[in-house]
Amino acid sequence: NRVYVFKNICETLKVPIVETEIRACRRVSKVNSNSDRPRNILVTLSSPRQRDLVISAALRYNKAHPNEKLNSVNAGIIGQSSRIYVNEHLSSDSKKLHASARAFAKEKSYKYVWVRFGRIFVRKADDCDAIQIRNLECIKKLEQVELNNLSNKNK
Repeated sequence: NRVYVFKNICETLKVPIVETEIRACRRVSKVNSNSDRPRNILVTLSSPRQRDLVISAALRYNKAHPNEKLNSVNAGIIGQSSRIYVNEHLSSDSKKLHASARAFAKEKSYKYVWVRFGRIFVRKADDCDAIQIRNLECIKKLEQVELNNLSNKNK
């Protein structure tokens, strides 16, 4: 069932996948056990290249269909439509750091937050450099920089 679901998603994304490229396919426990959402499916593929193809195809699909992003119905899964997110798997510590980075970015009007090869990045605007967030100290330093920039503007 899990492999079937993943293969349907890949078919929707137009990424050819052969069952031999799927090393493992399992469900992981929910963060909130009371949630109605189904448990996440964690797929281990035979190569990082294959993983990147699936992730980039999901991004392209969602950009091409802004009003109908990847969901269970367009992936051929029977039942109520629910959004499907395709991301790299992160450890629980990295998930918390990613959540903190997203909260910081939202509060400080950063345009981008993303994960690449398990590393978390933020970018203030299109013309700014990407900044890797290695730990909470990085976020605290960025907050200090934002505060300094704000106080310099007010002078």
